[in-house]
Amino acid sequence: MQWQIHARHLKPSAPSSVNLELADLDKRQTLLREIAQRPDASYYHPVSPLVPKPMPQMNFPHLNNENKNIALVEGDHSYSYADVHARIEKFANGLLNGADDLQEERIAFFIPASIDYVTTMFGIWRAGGIAIPLNVASAVVELEYYLSCANVTRMIADGKRQESLRELCAKMNIKLLSVEDVIAKQAGPLPEALPERRAMMLFTSGTTNKPKGVVSTHKTIHAQITTLIDAWSWSDQDRIPLFLPVHHIHGIINILSCGLWAGATVHLFPKFDVAKITTEVTAGTYNVFMAVPTIYVKLIQYFETINTSEVRKICDGFRAMRLNISGSAACPVKLFKQWQELTGQVLLERYGMTEIGMGLSNPYDGARRAGYVGQPLPGVEAQLFDENNQPINEENKPGEIRIKGDNVFLEYWKNAKATAESFHDGWFCTGDVAVIDDSYYRIMGRSSIDIIKSGGYKLSALEIEDTLLTHEGISECAVIGVEDETWGESVMAFIGLKTGVSMEYADLKNWCDGKMSSYKIPKAIKVIDALPRNAMGKVRKQDLKSLL
Repeated sequence: MQWQIHARHLKPSAPSSVNLELADLDKRQTLLREIAQRPDASYYHPVSPLVPKPMPQMNFPHLNNENKNIALVEGDHSYSYADVHARIEKFANGLLNGADDLQEERIAFFIPASIDYVTTMFGIWRAGGIAIPLNVASAVVELEYYLSCANVTRMIADGKRQESLRELCAKMNIKLLSVEDVIAKQAGPLPEALPERRAMMLFTSGTTNKPKGVVSTHKTIHAQITTLIDAWSWSDQDRIPLFLPVHHIHGIINILSCGLWAGATVHLFPKFDVAKITTEVTAGTYNVFMAVPTIYVKLIQYFETINTSEVRKICDGFRAMRLNISGSAACPVKLFKQWQELTGQVLLERYGMTEIGMGLSNPYDGARRAGYVGQPLPGVEAQLFDENNQPINEENKPGEIRIKGDNVFLEYWKNAKATAESFHDGWFCTGDVAVIDDSYYRIMGRSSIDIIKSGGYKLSALEIEDTLLTHEGISECAVIGVEDETWGESVMAFIGLKTGVSMEYADLKNWCDGKMSSYKIPKAIKVIDALPRNAMGKVRKQDLKSLL
């Protein structure tokens, strides 16, 4: 076993870690003292302190047959950790159906946050498969791409959604099942969840026109969970609502997996219901709350529709919580301050993405700065690089965030080229630009204009453009994100029409329904004679905002 030695502020030329044999304690301690005495250079953040531990296993410590504490609440039903564990084990055995191991079989599921979702996700992990949670708002054409890309063999869906999937699954020779179809009458032997095995695939938009399958191993997921358990002081006393999408890293890792790993109680909602959520907040049901900026905006908007005494009760409920977190998109400083004035809560902003889980975070104990996403989490290395791939050693000089650590994904599924292009000298290149101010990172934006962050979703402008160009009346189009107080960024489409064609926004919106997910549909359009292009014919998207 190796020790990893940490220096909070090493010079950029220093090694990110020093590996020593465990027995060599004197040498280790000497090096620690030397590192501590080196001059401060707050621009480089090496790996945070880790204690020696065995190779991680995906064994959630509280999921066992003896634990009677409540793990999940769904509507009027509560499920103990023992209940959930037994159900997962039976489902895993049903998936195996006599086999020893699923051998990384890709199994997709189309289920909202529920006991069935947890059973399916964890059951696939326990049986040795790769879990592929899909967005229940996806259009059929999007699902077909995901299923084909991942070579899915089985699809799990609840009764309400099976009918919409039946034709597609038959066409693709995919077995369509419900949880009850799979679950075995009793549990039996299950394979060991080895750390290096692939465990999960999430689809995320990139700078290409099609989403990529981001593959994480059990080791990756373990690292993403345990760093947050430590950083955000999770415990078995925590109670948290889960209403964020469960095909997204925020819902899957930050809330559900962290909650169950810590022994907390997770309240499951298929979607954000402001009346139900605020009722529970008023009752003091939760002590942790995680959301995207859009949710906090919607809460404030809701406050304007109800009487002052009710607003006060809700805000008091938030005030009593130990932690409110905002992420998935930059939290506007105005919103940060407004939420603090209303509830007394200083939002903890963090930074992450599907490929890395969470990488940076404001401190649980310590100053949280509006407009900043904090510092590297335990076990995470971060460094800014300029466009020449040189490390940036100055404060307030923008550069691309690059990340190293066990939290980083394994690969893009069946896309070796994209995987290779996403790394440079072992660093994962996030595509996000930031500056460092007094050791705190501040996100400046995407290095690619083709990535739009809207309502917590990361959208590909190119993917949306491809769909719009199938409209028989559209000759050309370009999609960008424009600043939006509610959504962070909203999707804006600039459209060139064929001769004799006219178009109103409502017409295009109706046409888009069923062809793309609702959150991808442009929220506004502008019809123009011609898109601005360079000499090579490429659209100059940076010029489009001047046309607004």
